[in-house]
Amino acid sequence: MEQGEKRRKKPKRLTGKMQATLMIVFCLFLVGILFVMIRVVIVGSNKTYAKASLSQKTGSDTVLQYKRGAILDRNGIVLAKSDKVYHLILDPRLLSKNPECIEPTVRALQAAYGFNEAEMKALIEEKKERAYHPLRKYMTYEERMQLETYIAELPKEEDGSENKDKKKIIGVTFEEEYLRNYPFGTLASHVLGFAKADGEASYGIEQQYNDKLCGINGRVYDYYDSDLTVQQETIPAKDGMTIVSTIDSNLQRVVQRHTEAFLDEIGAKNVGVLMMEVDSGEVLAMQSNYSYDLNNPRSLTKWYSEEEIEAMDNEAFLNALYGVWRNFCVSDSYEPGSTFKPFTVASALEETIINTEETFLCDGGEQVADYYISCHNKWGHGMINAAQSIMHSCNDALMEIAEREGREAFAKYQRRFLFGSLTGIDLPGEVPGILMEESQLNATELATASFGMSFNTTMIQLGSALASMVNGGIYYEPHVVKEIRNSDGVVLEKIEPRVVHSTVSKETSEFLRDAFYLTVQEGTATAAQVEGYLIGGKTGTAQKLPRSEGKYLVSFIGCAPADNPKVMIYVVVDEAADEELQSRASIASELAADILEEALPYLKIYPDTEIRYPSFVIDEEDVEMQIGEIGDTGVVYDPDMNESNMQAIPDDME
Repeated sequence: MEQGEKRRKKPKRLTGKMQATLMIVFCLFLVGILFVMIRVVIVGSNKTYAKASLSQKTGSDTVLQYKRGAILDRNGIVLAKSDKVYHLILDPRLLSKNPECIEPTVRALQAAYGFNEAEMKALIEEKKERAYHPLRKYMTYEERMQLETYIAELPKEEDGSENKDKKKIIGVTFEEEYLRNYPFGTLASHVLGFAKADGEASYGIEQQYNDKLCGINGRVYDYYDSDLTVQQETIPAKDGMTIVSTIDSNLQRVVQRHTEAFLDEIGAKNVGVLMMEVDSGEVLAMQSNYSYDLNNPRSLTKWYSEEEIEAMDNEAFLNALYGVWRNFCVSDSYEPGSTFKPFTVASALEETIINTEETFLCDGGEQVADYYISCHNKWGHGMINAAQSIMHSCNDALMEIAEREGREAFAKYQRRFLFGSLTGIDLPGEVPGILMEESQLNATELATASFGMSFNTTMIQLGSALASMVNGGIYYEPHVVKEIRNSDGVVLEKIEPRVVHSTVSKETSEFLRDAFYLTVQEGTATAAQVEGYLIGGKTGTAQKLPRSEGKYLVSFIGCAPADNPKVMIYVVVDEAADEELQSRASIASELAADILEEALPYLKIYPDTEIRYPSFVIDEEDVEMQIGEIGDTGVVYDPDMNESNMQAIPDDME
């Protein structure tokens, strides 16, 4: 028993050294566990960050350019459009990194587009650090496809496999762009204006409706999603709207041809022609001087020699361009002369100051304050009624009417016809003209204003006002756009004729139509006659300031048919080059007649077989007396001159 107990071993006790070793091992184990945990956290965080970062990172971003909206004439004929063009781009750096591809690529470019092989190889070497080099710009779709056709027609290898050169043609791409194109070049240039595909527009409809014609660019871009997979998203471009104008391209072509023929034959500083529908305010044609090429608007070769252009500094060159682009019909004002006389008569009739049967004595002139202002017929027209005062453009009768009317009523009707105000036409650059304040219309100023002097108007003002006088008295806001459509052709906005207000009564309107008809038949505007048609109208001759220079602006404004007007025509010739013709309104009347002769049948206004004379009759003896002598002058007062500088100016010298 004792021996058994002796054999038992006593348990060993941990020495201090052993405890220290165990503690070290345990600590190392904890450090290892902690290191592993930290690594797991860091790696996991980095991966999460990488996913989050890459999911926001754009791999590529390509702009899809919108297509600028087209401009059409009233019949749907395209006047302005945007055509897609292509730019051939070469990547010399890519080819330099793949020298085995240079030969096949250069050979393809030579075959498709005629590039010189040696020059192309030299270019690749010279530009080897560049990834972008334009080779050719503004190529058509057919030209672009020439390279595709060449590649597609490469012969197969002898074993029947695909030609190896196909995959070696690299570093050649095509950029797409829209180029603004005007199919008819110069047609309606002052109405249309011009634009670039990027939305920069100048003048005309292009500028006025730029926000409608412009679209919104789209995008194609790559990105990495949360799983680091490349995704692509496309935001399509939104094309611009289509503008349907009121312009009739056929009428515009007629107007343009006759205007430019006049300029070629006679010449002038400015010539303007305006045609409108009298019952809507829609502009059918508008012409200012020679038209410029909308596809090359910065060219001055039509107006200046190469030597003259070379001698211009930048300021002179730009001023010359602005002169070419300027729309005379809306942006220039002038004294209208006798084309204003019907407005003086109309306002007096509306105020019942005169009546249609009332007569006035023309004895050759009037003493007004300190000045004697004569009629163009220095012997006088004798006793004439209101219609005859228009028919024979009698200054004396008009001064008497204005004096009885008084400045308050006279100024009121100037404003009613929107003289001195913007008409609101939807074209840029309209000017309001210059009107005397009512308080400034003293006796002399009122007298000269009665026959169209001492104030300035514009073609669009006078044309719109006369249209209201012959259509029954409704003033329509003039406009050159009638519809706005989206890119799919759906009408978004239809611009209906907008009535501004009433100007004259139906009775006054009918009286004026008759007076205009007699003016063309037997008065100062006989040169405006068109065989078989009832044409009505009024001529005007205004001596420009300063009077001492003897420069004239002549005009004709009229309507057809005279008994039921559908169209208004207004022709202005500013400083005809032929000094003998410069003061003769007949040149404007003849130009109007030439245009109407072609325009009226096109408008389905056909000749009348029976001529209807107006409701009032003019005594034949009076007619002989009233015609007077061609070329007589009348003395008028220029407010800017003193008495010694008063000038004699002709009025409606036919």
